[in-house]
Amino acid sequence: MTKKQATANLSVPAHLEGLSFEDAMAELNKLVGSMEAGELPLEASVSAYQRGSELVKYCAAQLEKVEQQVKVLEAGMLKPLADSGAQGGNNGGED
Repeated sequence: MTKKQATANLSVPAHLEGLSFEDAMAELNKLVGSMEAGELPLEASVSAYQRGSELVKYCAAQLEKVEQQVKVLEAGMLKPLADSGAQGGNNGGED
């Protein structure tokens, strides 16, 4: 089983069901900020670390789902961004 298949097969914990990617990232940023600022006692820091770990895994799984959807929409023909930039640069110099 590949890493992508393993990520896709992970079930979302019940306490994260329905949480949007943006909300998960906002909560993760808040947790990291509190931990970095040293605002949490040791026990709370451990709990925050565990919650943050869950949020990171959840966000990674959400990104993986979106990546798979994009690949399907693009029929597996993703194009490097450098190609479009090179074409735009050539057209600008021909005036």
